[in-house]
Amino acid sequence: MSEAAQNVAQKLIASHLVNGSLEPGAEIGLRIDQTLTQDATGTMVMLELEAMGLDRVKTELSAQYVDHNLIQEDFKNADDHVFLQSACQRFGIWFSRPGNGISHAVHQERFGAPGKTMLGADSHTPAAGSLGMLAIGAGGLEVALAMADEPFYTKMPEIWGIELTGQLPDWVSAKDVILEMLRRHGVDGGNGRIIEYYGPGLAHLSAMDRHVIANMGAELGATTTVFPADEEVQRFLKRQGRGEAYAPLVADADCRYDVTDRIDLAQLEPLIARPSSPGNVVPVRGAAGEAIYQAYIGSSANPGYRDFAVAAHMVDGRAVAPGVSFDVNPSSRAMLETLTRDGLLGPLLHAGARLHQAGCNGCIGMGQAPASGRNSLRTTPRNFPGRSGTPEDAVFLCSPETAVASALHGVITDPRDMDMEYPRISDPEDPVINDAMLQAPLPEAVARQVELVKGPNIASLPEIEGLPDSLDLPILLRVGDDISTDEIMRAGAEVLPFRSNIPAISSFVYDRVDPNYPSRAQEAGDHAIVGGNNYGQGSSREHAALAPRYLGLRVVVAERFARIHWQNLINFGVLPLTFAESADARAVQRGSTLSLRHLHDALSAGHTVKAELDGQPITLKHGLSARQVELLKVGGLINWMRERQQAAST
Repeated sequence: MSEAAQNVAQKLIASHLVNGSLEPGAEIGLRIDQTLTQDATGTMVMLELEAMGLDRVKTELSAQYVDHNLIQEDFKNADDHVFLQSACQRFGIWFSRPGNGISHAVHQERFGAPGKTMLGADSHTPAAGSLGMLAIGAGGLEVALAMADEPFYTKMPEIWGIELTGQLPDWVSAKDVILEMLRRHGVDGGNGRIIEYYGPGLAHLSAMDRHVIANMGAELGATTTVFPADEEVQRFLKRQGRGEAYAPLVADADCRYDVTDRIDLAQLEPLIARPSSPGNVVPVRGAAGEAIYQAYIGSSANPGYRDFAVAAHMVDGRAVAPGVSFDVNPSSRAMLETLTRDGLLGPLLHAGARLHQAGCNGCIGMGQAPASGRNSLRTTPRNFPGRSGTPEDAVFLCSPETAVASALHGVITDPRDMDMEYPRISDPEDPVINDAMLQAPLPEAVARQVELVKGPNIASLPEIEGLPDSLDLPILLRVGDDISTDEIMRAGAEVLPFRSNIPAISSFVYDRVDPNYPSRAQEAGDHAIVGGNNYGQGSSREHAALAPRYLGLRVVVAERFARIHWQNLINFGVLPLTFAESADARAVQRGSTLSLRHLHDALSAGHTVKAELDGQPITLKHGLSARQVELLKVGGLINWMRERQQAAST
């Protein structure tokens, strides 16, 4: 093997490396070309830009989408839309208006480009890896720093090469590829890794098929997913009128991967993730016959033309079963226009489809909640408990083929049992292109005159003090494995409208796990939480770190953390620690007291922290870099950035 041989992920990282080396586990700093924010996280980002005193973003391109909080039952969401529009005008950011579509789908259509890095305040940002980008989800504060031309810091991941061979059989699609990955490796199998797909099977996967796979790589806990920029990517960009954005990017023939796996696409069958984890995957035949209430197609995880066109052909001349809600969620306004032009909406509507506006909608719990005790089949990326908006929901994740076959029969149905020929669909050569709902950044001289428009629900960010050298903390909560950010800070129409108001949203922290936690935390003040393996999986929403910190959370001790949430805790001054011994993890109970002494020296001296639990010695560990230790000492990233700017000004 040549010393210079690199895979796609290594090429992307090496070309943007500011600090560090390509040695797995070492901290690296990356230059960021593009950023992506959406309205559930973007309001915080804009407030953070204001708090840092930034005049104008310094990235090549930053885009803000309004796709999550589209329900306007009162002033709160509408006010935030106005605030975001004014902030984009002020800071030099592209603004995608409400109803224009899901951030990941629209960004791929209009802005994605091979060879670029992107940091997004949304955990499904890696979907852009389908175009040969290094696209990573992160907390909003890190995205704000990237907008200010600061490097993005993370640990150099292992590169996990997945060789694809063969071709998908009829009634099996890209969703089944990523469900197969989850079936094999679970929701934490990608921790500390970048997934890179390669091999002859790629020739049979379109750019939007790859989007499906890259999007849900987040459910494996992966840092991101990358595909090569090849002829399929070139074809996609040409169809979008952006052929000039194409640049080939492929792995060297003799490159190596840190870890490998192989999938023969021809051997796959329809798969489905049972409630309530994306990793709870079984063959559709294993769940067949269970009654359903809802079949839902669309979302960022299945946003492509074929995902809707196949559904239209399947229902043509038929009707969904009585009692089934058939929900169709177009991924972008341009996609909706293309489907209309091509006569594909008619069969869907005639069969009983309920057509929703282009946006995230039910995927994030914004409407379309299923009935109590009824099964919902969705092409969305997640089925965490309660995420749909119904507390005791039963959400299954599946392909459009499985969702539609089940809608027609009223029970979970293997699509291979359909009495029709499989409709193999190709993307149109001339999709509708509509940029009317995208507002370009203003010239800088004009932008400086723009005032931020803040409604009454937008509150200033709370001040966060630095990490004390000594702490005596009651443990107020003990939770198990795979706790998601949806369980720490749930989404949905009741909660997300308070995303710009930390004091208000903090009353919902962990409320579905322990309804009394917010009041107990306010009464106790400084405290700790203990978790299990893969603590904080799921969304990038930093509210799951900032709101608990507002309530007095100082330390989280877990067996292992999910990457984004671990960094979000640090960003807002919460110390994440892990157990050195599994016996210690089992011994900790709610009500115990965790004592930490000479903490600053211990964190700086190594990766071991000596502590006491109810007076008994216990050893804890941390994976912090020297830079992260300094962040914690001053109270997080905002304080650190503010101190840097003050020092620079003097």
